[in-house]
Formats: sequence, C-alpha cells, structure tokens
Amino acid sequence: MTTTNAIALVTGAGRGIGAATARLLAKEGYFVCINYRSDAASARALAMSIGETGGKCQVIQADVSQEAEVVRLFQVIDQLPGTLRVLVNNAGLLKTQMRLEDMTAERINQVLATNVTGPFICCREAVKRMSTRYGGPGGTIVNVSSAAARTGSPNEYVDYAASKGALDTMTRGLSLEVAAEGIRVNAVRPGLIHTDIHADGGEPGRVARLSELIPLQRGGQPEEIAEAISWLVSDRSSYCTGSLIDLAGGL
Repeated sequence: MTTTNAIALVTGAGRGIGAATARLLAKEGYFVCINYRSDAASARALAMSIGETGGKCQVIQADVSQEAEVVRLFQVIDQLPGTLRVLVNNAGLLKTQMRLEDMTAERINQVLATNVTGPFICCREAVKRMSTRYGGPGGTIVNVSSAAARTGSPNEYVDYAASKGALDTMTRGLSLEVAAEGIRVNAVRPGLIHTDIHADGGEPGRVARLSELIPLQRGGQPEEIAEAISWLVSDRSSYCTGSLIDLAGGL
C-alpha cells in the first residue's frame, strides 16, 4: 500500500499506544486522524509534535462508545483530502480494579460500549469506505486487544478481559467477511505496557509490580506495540489476516 494520500484513523490516540502509533504512521507518510474523547490538550500536543517533524494530521474529538459520534467522526474524515486506508481501533476503557461480584451493570456496560461496540461501529464505517464491494480501494484494520483476553485478569478486570476476548472474536470473523474485498483485519494483544491506563485502574505502578513475572523481565513500551501495528498496516504483512499477535514479553 502506498501512503500517498492515504488516511489512517487511530482512535484513542491522545496517549500511550495510540499516540505512539499515530507518530509512527505519520512518520511513514500517512495523514493521521488523531481521535480523542476528552483529553484535548494531549491530542493537540501530539498533533503539534507530529507537525514539527513534517507529518500531517488532524485532531478529531469523538466518543467511540456513541454510535452517532462515530458516524460524525467518519463524516469528518470523508471531507479530508485523501482516502481512508487504515483503521487502528485503539480506544479502550479500564475501570478500577475489583472482583466480578463487586461490579455493577453500569460499569460492565460502559466497558463493553467503549471496548466492543465502539470498534464494531468503527469497523462498520471503515468497511463501507474501504471495501471493493462498495467501490473502495481496500485497506487494513488493526484492533488493539490485550493479553488479558487470554489471562482473564482475575481479581482486577474480568470485564475488561472479556471485552478484549470479544474483540479477538470480531477480528477473526470480520477478517473472513472482508478478505476477498481488499481488507485485511488483524489484532495485537499487548501485555504489561508502560502507559497511563494503569492509573485509570487505580494502580499506576502495576507494571513495575508485575515485571518479575514477565519472561523478558520488563514491561513493554508503547513504541514496541506501534512497530507491530505499523507492520500489520503495511504491505510487509500482505499475507497476514485474521491473526492475533501477542506482544507480552513471553507471558
């Protein structure tokens, strides 16, 4: 895939893995749409950083858990010069650590709305624009899942883990639906990565606490996940679809 006039949408791109991915895709020549929900300052700082290094991008606010906002997000992209070729479903919600019996339906539904429904709707809108079935040029979709889909995150985030399990299943099913329509769909499953999301769960130092359990003896960096995403959206992975790539240091 040539990146000339190619647009890449990264949801939840204001921080962590999303920000690292946006920087790398901009460096590789994509026009990057930096989506964020509430932290406008971080998204704008990222956009400024990308611009200072010669990259092209646009910041677009939208809460992916809301269908109408996802539709609006893609309508904004439709007005940009270029063609949508890449979707990275990175936006994710993690709530405070607790056991399942203490979880409310409200909490569970919030997690599922952002981590499952959001990517589903983003994929729906992306397929309508990318698929050769609709006259599109093809494209790639990468879902940012989690090693939690395998471990289940007992005593901490069973709801988050379950949401990522659903994302894995969607990755596989959608990849088969659109494989003959010029779209490849894959997922990465990061493990313990040094990002701010752990603070959202109430334990900013979680990676340091658990690092000794990781075979590689350290937590990962957002840039290491971004490199894998970059490979998946590029022609270097042209025979890869429906795959789940574990990036968890051996866990």
